[in-house]
This record gives sequence, C-alpha cells and structure tokens, in this order.
Amino acid sequence: MSSINPSREQLAAFAANVPSNIPILMLNLLRYREQAAYPSDSGEAPCTGREAYARYSRTALAKVRGVGGEVQVLAAVQLALIAPAEECWDELLLVRYPSREAFLGMLADPEYQAATVHRTAALVDSRLIASLPR
Repeated sequence: MSSINPSREQLAAFAANVPSNIPILMLNLLRYREQAAYPSDSGEAPCTGREAYARYSRTALAKVRGVGGEVQVLAAVQLALIAPAEECWDELLLVRYPSREAFLGMLADPEYQAATVHRTAALVDSRLIASLPR
C-alpha cells in the first residue's frame, strides 16, 4: 500500500510517543513517479517526479534549517538486501531535528504546507521513520 503523507492519527502517535526536547532522526525512503501527478487545477508545469521533489526541497530544506535541523545523509538506493520484492526505493534521506517540537513546528509552517503539493505530486510511495540517536 502506497504511503505519501502522514495521517492525523500517525501525527498524533508521533507527538504522543516520541520523547520531548531531544534530537530525533527522520529516515525518509522515497520512490519517485516517472511523471509528477499534480492536481489538474494546480497550474504547475509538467515535470518528472524527481523534478517535483526538487521543487519541494527548495522550501523544505530552508524550513529544516530554520528549525535547527540538518540533512545528515542523502543517497541513491542501489539494492534492498532484506525487503519484500515489491518494496524498492530510489533515495534515502536522513534528517536530524533538534526535537520533536521542531519537526512538528516545521510541519505547521504555512510555507512548508504549501510546498507539500510538490512532494505529494512527486512520490509514488514513501516511508518516514522517526528514530532516536544513541
């Protein structure tokens, strides 16, 4: 089943279960569409999924930095050694945030929210996994 954006229930579970005021790492697994799937009324020029994700990234990276976060790793996925055969990824992105609160604050930012149209159009599937550095 494809997963692009977190549900309200998933965000509530994140807020309730990830400890407060400590650094977190967010692992993003990304699979791009060949052609971005923008809503017909978006006014966006046709492009590939990777190009749409780049549009999203211009705003998202500024917002990540704005809350004190930073990209730790951006890598092209070559092969999943242990995974279901149908589960394949194009890229992985590991982002460090200073806290759960910083991440949620970024999600609430109106400019960030407006940019998510590009992320949604870009991806056929994704995973976002919260973890705590040791």
